[in-house]
Amino acid sequence: MKQAVIGVIGNPNCGKTTLFNALTGSKQKVGNWPGVTVERKEGVITLRGETHKLVDLPGTYALDSHDDELSTDEKIAREFALSGEAQIILNILDASNLERNLFLTSQLLDMGVPVICVVNMVDVAEREGIHVNTQLLSHQLSVPVVPIVASTGQGIEELRRVMGHYLEHATVATPLLRLDEDLEHSVQSLKEQLQGAVDNPFWVATRILENDVYASGIVPESKRVEALETARQQRVALEKAHQQPMDVLIANSRYKSIQHALQPVLTVNKKGQTLSEKIDAWVINRWLGIPFFFFVMYLMFLFAINVGGAFIDFFDIAFATVFVDGTHYVLDSVNTPQWLSTLLADGLGGGIQLVATFIPVIGSLYLFLSVIEDSGYMARAAFVMDRLMRAVGLPGKSFVPLIVGFGCNVPAVMAARTMDTEKDRLLTISMAPFMSCGARLSVYALFAAALFQENGAIMVFSLYVLGIVMALVTGLALKNTLFKPDLTPFVMELPAYHVPTVKGILIKTWERLKSFCLRAGKTIVTVVVILSFLNSIG
Repeated sequence: MKQAVIGVIGNPNCGKTTLFNALTGSKQKVGNWPGVTVERKEGVITLRGETHKLVDLPGTYALDSHDDELSTDEKIAREFALSGEAQIILNILDASNLERNLFLTSQLLDMGVPVICVVNMVDVAEREGIHVNTQLLSHQLSVPVVPIVASTGQGIEELRRVMGHYLEHATVATPLLRLDEDLEHSVQSLKEQLQGAVDNPFWVATRILENDVYASGIVPESKRVEALETARQQRVALEKAHQQPMDVLIANSRYKSIQHALQPVLTVNKKGQTLSEKIDAWVINRWLGIPFFFFVMYLMFLFAINVGGAFIDFFDIAFATVFVDGTHYVLDSVNTPQWLSTLLADGLGGGIQLVATFIPVIGSLYLFLSVIEDSGYMARAAFVMDRLMRAVGLPGKSFVPLIVGFGCNVPAVMAARTMDTEKDRLLTISMAPFMSCGARLSVYALFAAALFQENGAIMVFSLYVLGIVMALVTGLALKNTLFKPDLTPFVMELPAYHVPTVKGILIKTWERLKSFCLRAGKTIVTVVVILSFLNSIG
């Protein structure tokens, strides 16, 4: 069997990345999706003695928004699913929130792609009094369903076995969507009209009925005019009969289908408040939420400066010994010209030494960020700060990528792709550079240690707060002048709190630290080499 491609898709916070890390370990590489600056993460997985490619798709709640509302992440996920590149799509589901997660599943089934449903976090669901009969769910969806706990590795080997078997016996998925009689009649007539002209006539029929531009472009020109006119006439008649827009009619039908499928599958016996709900009563409290967020940020800087700062001298001396002094010794022993010795030892070696001194503080910052992300608090931070953002007239979702900016401004700018409108994206990108990143933290820590030995952490924290204030002021100024975006409702799911896994935290920290060293390191080393060269020639 040739190497297969397996896509991994799911809602945000469903444990998708944890599963990806569990399946691939350190065999990962990061690139970009064609045509966009969105990260594409790939890994290698071995099934039945053969290696295959695993592709981690961006987290998304749906694939059916209209093109003017579709985020870059949704476009990537939709086009990947329809491209036929993947032999299997692993759809990760949160066991404690199946109804919401199955909305995406039903859209994948409409597309007719081979799907394996992976029900993750069954331990969390059980603690909340929710039991999922995965065998019955498999029967209802007509696809394999595997229960797992990605954070502990429970069920991973069974998932590998199912994936290996399904690669050899994959079947086309059957749509879960059940429509009212008049809607069903319209979709079927369009489906018959498109039969043989497109690969997935059911999905295309439902989408052109909703007047989707992307699906309309899939229809061959020979049938496009006739099919779109038929869809338009039926859409007008159905919307008039039901007094609702077509996308609402189909979304309602989709949720009814999901509820019908889940009725015999779920057993719910909730007993009072969950632990997450009890914690949230304090963490996202109207009055305590924002002070708690700033307290967590203060702890992050305290950790990065005190823990990371303790290792700066070690990294400085170790890398200077190897890359500067060691290089000088080797080059001088073979009578290398002084200018070349200076260029290689003081320039190249000194540049590497300088980058190395950033590693302890930035690594500590990324480690702390990874912990609060995987614990579930980061989503709460975005929710809490939404109130502050809206108080100054800014879109609440903007603070999500801005939080990422505490680690590095580059991924913060890239994360702005999740904004709903072009104006919101531009506004967020304009604000992102004011968020103090990890590289600045190293500089802050150096000056704080030299000038404010008693209150270094407080001074660094104050600089970060100043950055947030300047970002808000900039956003407010641009919002009232250049962009003037319409405020969009901020809706997000708050995942249950988790105890982060050591493996997951270390992998995430390593990936970020490696990315920083490669991106920033190239610039820093190049500048130091140039300065050393200029210095060597007087």
